[in-house]
Amino acid sequence: MSDENRQGSGNFRANNGGQKRPAGGNRMSGNRTGGKSFGGKKPFSGEKRSFGGSKPAFGGEKRSFGGDKPAYNGEKRSFGGDKPAHNGEKRSFGGDKPAYNGEKRAFGGDKPAYNGEKRTFRGDKHNDGDKRPAKSGFSGEKRPYGDKKPSFGGKTGFHSAEKRPYGGNNGERRPYPPRPAAPKVEGSDGLPARRLALEVIRAVTENDAYASLVLDEKLNKCTLPLVDRRLAARLVYDTLEHLLTLDYALNSLMAKPDTDIKLRNVLRLGACQILLEDRIPESAACNTSVALCKELGMEGLAGVCNGILRNLVRQKDEIKYPDMETEPVKALSIRYSVPEWLVERLLADWGEDAEKLMGFHQPNAAITIRPNLMKMDEAAFEQFLGSKVWEKEKGMLPFSWRIRNMAEIAHDAGFVGGKFSIQSESSMMVCLAAAPKNGMQILDACAAPGGKSCLMAEMMQGTGRVQAWELHPHRADLIAAQVQRLGLENVRPMTRDALKHREELDGTMDIVLLDAPCSGLGVMSEKPDVKYRVTAQSVDELVQLQSNLLDAVCPYVKKGGTLVYSTCSVLKDENVRQAEKFLARHPEFELLPLPETIPASVRQYETTGLQLLQAPVCAERAGKGRLQLLPQRDGIEGFYMCRMRRKKA
Repeated sequence: MSDENRQGSGNFRANNGGQKRPAGGNRMSGNRTGGKSFGGKKPFSGEKRSFGGSKPAFGGEKRSFGGDKPAYNGEKRSFGGDKPAHNGEKRSFGGDKPAYNGEKRAFGGDKPAYNGEKRTFRGDKHNDGDKRPAKSGFSGEKRPYGDKKPSFGGKTGFHSAEKRPYGGNNGERRPYPPRPAAPKVEGSDGLPARRLALEVIRAVTENDAYASLVLDEKLNKCTLPLVDRRLAARLVYDTLEHLLTLDYALNSLMAKPDTDIKLRNVLRLGACQILLEDRIPESAACNTSVALCKELGMEGLAGVCNGILRNLVRQKDEIKYPDMETEPVKALSIRYSVPEWLVERLLADWGEDAEKLMGFHQPNAAITIRPNLMKMDEAAFEQFLGSKVWEKEKGMLPFSWRIRNMAEIAHDAGFVGGKFSIQSESSMMVCLAAAPKNGMQILDACAAPGGKSCLMAEMMQGTGRVQAWELHPHRADLIAAQVQRLGLENVRPMTRDALKHREELDGTMDIVLLDAPCSGLGVMSEKPDVKYRVTAQSVDELVQLQSNLLDAVCPYVKKGGTLVYSTCSVLKDENVRQAEKFLARHPEFELLPLPETIPASVRQYETTGLQLLQAPVCAERAGKGRLQLLPQRDGIEGFYMCRMRRKKA
């Protein structure tokens, strides 16, 4: 599932029980270059963070998931870039977050569940990067996650009734590096920006909507000045990113934590400003929160809201968070706002690297673009970029470039005219792993919105044929639109269910790519709401779906042909363990080393995961061909790819 994609209660569970995890509480980590601090030990810092972390909308990568139901061919969703910095408030906050300039965000809604049912909190495949201009954004339809509306404090609430301490030794506050002072920027009173931010937060937590889509839609339609647009975007992402931490702080000051969901969201927004936003006066955070309470028809609770937030201002330094020594899972959960079940899973998979993974944040992340290889080579593309005023630098791959501070890149004449595509470097690497050659027959079994299909077609210089399958007709239409924009004639978008085996295709494909539906946890630093959507149960369901898809499409590979399996996940059950189980079921396949076109800087990790295997298995199937990209190590989206070959004999 590679192109676009889980604890909570009801529709938005903040749970301890199992979901795929998208963004991992990152910005709360010591990775930030400033900001208010609260609770516990200072998290890791200094890990490698190159560009490429968060990607703007325009289509992103496929990130499937799908709440309780496995995601498959739903719409892939784009992400709306990094959290914009704000420059209109007193305090400085967003040093590490690029400013949001109000430009239209990306395209592509989220992929629905494989069976066509509504997904829960983010089940979409994470776009291939074949991003398109934003059109309609959020549809407004509810996407229930569970049967119950979220509550706060009970077993079914966003917060479980039990306290979820924070993390640090003996409850002391976790220090953060001082943030450089930012100049005061005059603007409005900020109430319209907070109102917009609250609308988005409510849509996500109460209606199980997708933050990037709702925010994009509202920003595209609003008439707020730039300073307020930036403030709104930053408040949305910071609140959602630190949701568990904010709730813990609030609950510690409340006699009855089980508050009304509408009041809870107002309090979360206010607490975010008090605890995290250095440029926002605490009085402004309290006063605007009271005003929002009244606007929502909660005049009777306005005093309660004011009292809780004023107490938070006075007592924020005395809040006791869970101790890392005695309650490490709870401590990490609150510190990075990651559901406890997911903390346990990541610790089991990655050990000491788990905290770095949860705390990773990419400051001032760039988006990556590549040329249409049918229209220009690397040199011509570099010359083309020379005419642009964008801030740019060469990417990790020979033909990739990292771009910042561009205005509405998806509406650029070069993009619209098919001269270049927006695609993550992780996604591009999957195509390099497939290594298409002129004249090949290729199947992309879960293809929408078509980024990988198009890149492979371009690599074949218009020869051969790429069948791009999607379950839903409207998703196949997205692929067709990309094909038309790029002027490709060797890509055939098709509405097909990859689970339904077609005997007539057996042994006909030189390459089969299964970029499978997955939890999307490899991009959790970019989409803070995704980590609350996945559950342990949904991960298990996705693992089974991935297995079924592999079994369904592998017969299409001809002898000597290549099968590439990929996900945008960091969970080993979806990745290395899934690949090993497939190889055990299908001895007709063997590992095939990754091509040298993949950068040596990441190819050095090609055998990652072998230590997990049993000795006999390791001896039998040891070899290169697997690669796990990790955001905190490689500076790009978390991706897994396994390259296999069907034996000739």
